[in-house]
Amino acid sequence: MEVKNKQNTYNTLFHWNSFKLKLVFEGMSVGIITGLLIVVYRYILEKAGVLLTDIYKSIYMKPIFIIPWIGGVIIIGYIVGLMVKHEPMISGSGIPQVEGVLFRKLDMTWWKVILGKFIGGVLSIGSGLSLGREGPSVQLGAAVGQGFSRVFKRVKIEEKYLITSGASAGLSAAFNAPLAGVMFALEEVHKSFSPLILLSALTSALSADFIASGFFGLKPVFILGNLTELPLKLYLYIILLGAFLGALGVVFNKILLKTQNLYVAQTWLPKEMRIIIPLLISVMLGILLPQVLGGGHELITSLITNNFSLTVLVILVLGKFLFTMVSFGSGAPGGIFLPILAIGALIGTVYGIILTHLVHLDIMYINNFIILAMAGYLTAVVRAPITGTILITEMTGSFSHLLSLAIVSVVAYIIADILGSKPIYEALLEKILHNQVEKISIGNKKNKAILEFPVCMGSDLDGKEIKHVKWPSHCLLVAVKRGEDEIIPKGDTVIFPGDYLIILTNEDRVPKINDNLIVMTGSCEILK
Repeated sequence: MEVKNKQNTYNTLFHWNSFKLKLVFEGMSVGIITGLLIVVYRYILEKAGVLLTDIYKSIYMKPIFIIPWIGGVIIIGYIVGLMVKHEPMISGSGIPQVEGVLFRKLDMTWWKVILGKFIGGVLSIGSGLSLGREGPSVQLGAAVGQGFSRVFKRVKIEEKYLITSGASAGLSAAFNAPLAGVMFALEEVHKSFSPLILLSALTSALSADFIASGFFGLKPVFILGNLTELPLKLYLYIILLGAFLGALGVVFNKILLKTQNLYVAQTWLPKEMRIIIPLLISVMLGILLPQVLGGGHELITSLITNNFSLTVLVILVLGKFLFTMVSFGSGAPGGIFLPILAIGALIGTVYGIILTHLVHLDIMYINNFIILAMAGYLTAVVRAPITGTILITEMTGSFSHLLSLAIVSVVAYIIADILGSKPIYEALLEKILHNQVEKISIGNKKNKAILEFPVCMGSDLDGKEIKHVKWPSHCLLVAVKRGEDEIIPKGDTVIFPGDYLIILTNEDRVPKINDNLIVMTGSCEILK
């Protein structure tokens, strides 16, 4: 008996018109599952951080305890290394891998990623590596979205939205920041502001945040006390800070990629042994400079409560920066969002203290430069200015600094762009694809897929009639969505900026069609 193909042309087009409202409820389901998963992930990481502190207190009191701890980190490093070797998709942040899956250039087995990323992240971050929980949280959420799609046998276009919804929910639950989760899904992961993506991602992010807030409370992640608004006469220093952070963001990206190359160049070191290197370094730092261990949450809050000298702050900046390079470069499962924020906060503190000496800046404004530098440095590295602005606003609970946050983020973005630095996740994805031993073939020609592309102003398609466009082979334009209207395309239909092109193609042709249409519509320039 012939099995009905749910991915054929009729069913694919039928689902496109019928699943819009259903996507809201599916996004809610993915958000709830992701929220529960990330709550457990955060809780275990918090307990692991407390345990790590107790371990180093014991070592400080009885130095002989360092011997079993060294043996312990070697075993942990080897176990995580074997996991990464067996399932390469769990290495590093996970965000580039999610982008690769969405663009059909990488394949992901959802249950392997959930198990591997969860356990690997807990072992790596919990042992003290300078990595964050946000990258793994995004990938865990994306894997939940893919798993939901596979279990309930959704069509491919639906799966793409569910993966994006899961990624949005992951960041939302990781930082109690639902708006930032949505914006990150639109600005960085999907690189498109489709209403459908917004609808599903927002529902998912709010659901995940509701779950996380119910467990961790409604308070912001960083409690910085009362922040006094910066007067307009000090905005010149914000612009200078943004330019400085833009340049430092370029340095971060270049050194991070070179550190990865340095690990690969050590042919004498087996891949499964690489993570042992930063873990051994963490033992030394745990005794000499414990503040740089872990993602950096405690380090950021300590800047508010403690008065570090300028010398100590400079040492912490360098220590956190270099240890993040060594940790992430090894391929250990963990993100760079939180370490970036920690380094940015340190830079902002140094900058504020210097201004107090040079221009007699009131000391009460130093905390402002901490949050400004966090947003600017994140933007310079990731190149997502809206996400950076909203994320810091939600994480600090301060909505009165949107103007200054936006200014420092935009300036940092412009400087990083002028210096020719690629966004870090784009560069990491390119490296992953380049290092593939063989190209992964995803999908088959019997299944159909629907793709959606926004048309940008000034693109090749701007103002052209459909009949005058040289469309890629093996693709069919089935609809032009203009506002709330869905136009059946004809030869003389003119394409305008802001239109969304609905393309039908064979599943195995998706990667090539994606590349061609992204260039033609100008989508590759959206917030890049």
